[in-house]
Amino acid sequence: MRTYKADKIRNVALLGHSSCGKTTITEALLFQTKVTNRMGKVEDGNTVSDFDKEEKERQVSIGTSVIPIEYQDTKINFLDTPGYFDFVGEVYGALRVADGAVLVIDASSGIEVGTEKCWKYLEQRNMPRIIFINKLDKENIKFDELLEKIRDKFGRKVVPFTLPIGKGENVDGYMDILKGQSYIDSKPVETFPDTAAKAEELKSVLMEAVAETDEALLEKYFEGEEFTEEEIQKGLKNAVLQGELVPVIVGSAIKGLGIDMLMNTIVEYLPNALDAKSLKGSPADSLSAFVFKTIVDPFVGKITIFKVMSGTMKKDTDVFNANTGDSERIGSVFSLRGKEQLEVSEIEAGDIGATSKLQYFKTGDTISLKTAPVAYEKIDFPKPCYFMAIKGLTKDSDEKIGLGLQRLNEEDPTFSIDRNFETKELVIGGQGNIQLEVIASKLKNNYKIDVVLSPPKVAYRETIKGKSDVQGKHKKQSGGAGQYGDVRIRFEPSDKEFEFTEEIFGGSVPKQYIPAVEKGLRESLEKGVLAGCKVVNVKATLYDGSYHEVDSNEMAFKIAASLAFKKGMMEAKPVLLEPIAKVEINIPEEYLGDIMGDMNKRRGRILGMEQQPDGSQLVRAEAPMSEMYTYAIELKSMTQARGTFEVEFLRYEEMPAHLAEKVIADYKAQNENDK
Repeated sequence: MRTYKADKIRNVALLGHSSCGKTTITEALLFQTKVTNRMGKVEDGNTVSDFDKEEKERQVSIGTSVIPIEYQDTKINFLDTPGYFDFVGEVYGALRVADGAVLVIDASSGIEVGTEKCWKYLEQRNMPRIIFINKLDKENIKFDELLEKIRDKFGRKVVPFTLPIGKGENVDGYMDILKGQSYIDSKPVETFPDTAAKAEELKSVLMEAVAETDEALLEKYFEGEEFTEEEIQKGLKNAVLQGELVPVIVGSAIKGLGIDMLMNTIVEYLPNALDAKSLKGSPADSLSAFVFKTIVDPFVGKITIFKVMSGTMKKDTDVFNANTGDSERIGSVFSLRGKEQLEVSEIEAGDIGATSKLQYFKTGDTISLKTAPVAYEKIDFPKPCYFMAIKGLTKDSDEKIGLGLQRLNEEDPTFSIDRNFETKELVIGGQGNIQLEVIASKLKNNYKIDVVLSPPKVAYRETIKGKSDVQGKHKKQSGGAGQYGDVRIRFEPSDKEFEFTEEIFGGSVPKQYIPAVEKGLRESLEKGVLAGCKVVNVKATLYDGSYHEVDSNEMAFKIAASLAFKKGMMEAKPVLLEPIAKVEINIPEEYLGDIMGDMNKRRGRILGMEQQPDGSQLVRAEAPMSEMYTYAIELKSMTQARGTFEVEFLRYEEMPAHLAEKVIADYKAQNENDK
């Protein structure tokens, strides 16, 4: 593949709800530009874009793939993104390097949740876009009604550039409104009168959009003068670049219908890297490139995919990671088309490329030169909100799981890995159950590790509400040297995690044994008397005791302290504490009542609501962590996947007695089973 200049490059994200036909569009693009001689099908697992084993088995895109198309002396880098919500991190990565987007709508399904979400992402970034209405050849499609719904939802700036010819399964062509020409099988045909009349009406809307981009053109428009072709093209492009106009193209990817018009519209109206002002310099400047995706293949190795922001990427270049301070050398550079590596001599500013075997760079890092170090802002991925404990099926697999997860995390930085030392579990977090199931599946297929996912244990804690004064005495005599340690300790609540003081007079406990008493108490804190949880907010005061000149030693006093701890805790009104989370839920207003009712059932407290600029509501609440582990699934169900939320640990609070009793009973039953 040849090297392209920035003005001849279009970086375009393909977005849309799951199964709207994004991957099929890439197949049609490859077929029409004669890269392939037949179109692959998602259900046959033979598409260029969905090459991962998981994608083939599940028949959905899991990762963003780069599909470069050469058309009209222009290189269009299509970024085919997953439509499934669990993999939204991939969409964020693609949008970070795209300069424009194609939002795909399934004509038979209309505006779906994924369509709304993708539109929202584009609005937030003010990214120029085209809408491609796909699958127009399905039964019972009413194009006029669908178009009206889209314009009602997304605004009057959405205007068709093409109209379908035929209805339902008989759609076999389109009319180019600007040219006033109809096409069937890409061949010009005569336009039907009713289509021509509708096109004339829509063309006047487009001319109005052209007029509004320039005062001189506005004057010309009001005076009834015709615009030149150059004025129309320039005016429309400005309107698209400024986000004031969103062209609609109609078609059917599976039939290849409208694909040529889509490519034409991208080349003519979507921004090149210079229009988008996303570049940080020219090809002559120092090299800098942003890593937006990493593929870790156990057989091929690590592939780093980047967008060159300034300078030119060439092989054998010594590069620097300003985030970590590491240096290494670039091996080969290539363009990726799915998993196929297309050799190139160099990649200039504005283009997307890849290299293999880079050790010190991961997603979100910046490749630069040591003489001119740069670190661009990282990708703001959504925080994990769905958590599961992960455990190997064999005892020796713990270390392997850790290594496997670290490698997968390089590929997908949107999931978290956390070892909870209190529950002794390894917990992974992501956007939903499918994402975590894919991770488990990849561990098995790529690293030969069998794992099981289960709801995580809650890290409860124990404390005391009252005071106690107890004796702990350890006396053992069994031939030879014995053991003797005797302590008297007061226990009471504290605002510190643990306090130890001593008030020993007259040497009732010799000074050399006091550290052993403290150590015995500190070790005991790890396992409380109610449910074996960590103990916090306790003050222990050693004030008396006794010793034996021969039989006393550090171990005896340590054991005596642990005996006093158990007795003292039981007598000081022990209670169970549960972790409380801070929760922020973003939902469309119509779900407010359901969400608040559900939060009450979860023992949550609503702290406040705030209307957002887009009309949605942000609900702030606090809720027990135990109620939030699977909330991502339930929120999806309650809001038809329109709601999102973030959760983070806040503090510990006393657990209601009737619920604490169940946790304690479960713990005791588990202990009985383990005996």
